[in-house]
Amino acid sequence: MKEDFTDFIEVSGLLNYDPDTISKIYKKHPNRLLKRLWETLIPIFSYIFSVGWDKLTGRLQNETQARFRAKELTNLLVKLGPAFVKAGQALSTRPDIIPAIVLEELSQLQDQLPGFDGDKAMELIEEDLGSKIEEIFMEIDTEPISAASLGQVHKARLKNEEFVAVKVQRPGLREQITLDLYIVRNIAYWLKNNIGLIRSDLVALIDELGKRVFEEMDYLNEAKNAEKFSNMHKHNCMIAVPKIYKEITSRRVLTMEWIDGTKLTNLEDVKKLGIDPDKMIDIGVQCSLEQLLEHGFFHADPHPGNLLALKDGRLCYLDFGMMSEVSKESRSGLIQAVVHLVNKNFDKLSQDFVKLGFLSEEVNLEPIIPAFQDVFINAVEKGVSKMDFKSVTDDMSGIMYKFPFKLPPYYALIIRSLLTLEGIALSVDPNFKILGAAYPYFARRLMEDPDPQLRESLKEMLFDNKKFKWERLEDLLSNAAKQANLDLEKLLDEVINLLFSPKGGFLRNEIVDGLTNQIDLINLKILKNFNNFLPNAMKLKITHENNNFRDLIIHIEPLRNFLEILQKVPGYSIDIFVKRVPRLINEPYTKEMGIKIAKKVTEKGVVRLVKIAAGTNI
Repeated sequence: MKEDFTDFIEVSGLLNYDPDTISKIYKKHPNRLLKRLWETLIPIFSYIFSVGWDKLTGRLQNETQARFRAKELTNLLVKLGPAFVKAGQALSTRPDIIPAIVLEELSQLQDQLPGFDGDKAMELIEEDLGSKIEEIFMEIDTEPISAASLGQVHKARLKNEEFVAVKVQRPGLREQITLDLYIVRNIAYWLKNNIGLIRSDLVALIDELGKRVFEEMDYLNEAKNAEKFSNMHKHNCMIAVPKIYKEITSRRVLTMEWIDGTKLTNLEDVKKLGIDPDKMIDIGVQCSLEQLLEHGFFHADPHPGNLLALKDGRLCYLDFGMMSEVSKESRSGLIQAVVHLVNKNFDKLSQDFVKLGFLSEEVNLEPIIPAFQDVFINAVEKGVSKMDFKSVTDDMSGIMYKFPFKLPPYYALIIRSLLTLEGIALSVDPNFKILGAAYPYFARRLMEDPDPQLRESLKEMLFDNKKFKWERLEDLLSNAAKQANLDLEKLLDEVINLLFSPKGGFLRNEIVDGLTNQIDLINLKILKNFNNFLPNAMKLKITHENNNFRDLIIHIEPLRNFLEILQKVPGYSIDIFVKRVPRLINEPYTKEMGIKIAKKVTEKGVVRLVKIAAGTNI
């Protein structure tokens, strides 16, 4: 009993995940380890034996039997406890490790467990906060309103009459999680060394899981995440985050503002609030994209219970235990990958996956490129806005399982986050396409962001074999215009930057040709008017048909379309063009364009004079 107690004390003081320290603790005090091993290894190896037997007898080839075993695994993880539930959830985002059928079943693994005794919860609150319950709260419900693998939530009222939600951690959770992670890590180590089919580093996966679970178990960390998230989105009046009461928050107790809201999946209740569910989904999608692509700090668990519609029309985020970060380089890399996808440049797309850390530099990309083409070509042909994210990720899962992919932790969480969000949206609108909803935001970022990598990506999207693709610019502008917070002035500045970049020469040449024709047309009209006053004997031979005018329309039509698109954007005014005239005049390429126009107009004028002298039609 003494060994167990010492073990308990040592582990309970472990605030950060450290596999070496955990290993030393359980090697010194093996009693609890042996007991837990008996509880876990017997059902685990029994399950492995059953699956192995099915494989040997060929029964696993049958999809029904394979799905039965996948469901059996999901139920087993729930029975084994919180660490195994978390491990299953982590594996549900890893198509490079897990076959598709198992992946589907694990993705349904719910982080919900029965609550624990309310009196024990009250004892833990008093122990952690150092005060009696009646000194902290006017009243508190001992029965939890919800329970998950790590803790449960109680509703309470403070002395100042404010209602709060009090999240209380399960007693002995850190000790149980630590022990189970130690066992799971050793199982992963054995599988890595003995099962040749598993190429991914399972030990590294468990270590990443351990780090995240330890962060989740630290409610002070969750409180900090909530405040950081709130500050990042304080400019957005449509996003709500519960207030955190720091003075009555500890590592195992989190006190936050009580939020009365309605789950987005309860459509009728949302409508009763006078709120359009579609609008709520749009707010959620835009906020998620902002988290991912602007801040690089995102909510990795936006399930229905963590997203509430409020009476005032705001969307409220709850539970900030599972957050993740994406570096600026990775954010730019993801946008570049989308550009290469839209351009159907699967060679560069495969190279993007190397840069993003999905593939090692030693991997032969030749067989992967046609695999990407098979997965994406039909979806891209239909257009990004009609692309089915779930089916594409499912197809990608097959590629990632077949080829030597290694998913970065942030990517697995991004996919989980977006798929969860899409699942919520589909319950509101069966025809919802998250990529279609995301593309306007992506277009705005691509048009506005001054990041050098994204500037190159924009040029790459708009130029095809040195030919400027006006339809792609129109598509980007049309989609960007759907964004309510579009900065039109910044967008125009970026278009000017593109025009006067070294790669914009072909675009400048089109403008030079268009303006040359326009000036020449004016000169021809002046000449026609002058000709009308000449005596018949001296009249010039000017044909009534004017091919130049038709050519002129062809040249300037894209520009006209560009202006028509801009005029639809909120905040459009001719003044924003007028303000940029001084800059345009001072651009080095402006002088060069002026010289080219003058030269071409002069050449056309000389040709016309020669024709007049020769007495031929002009």
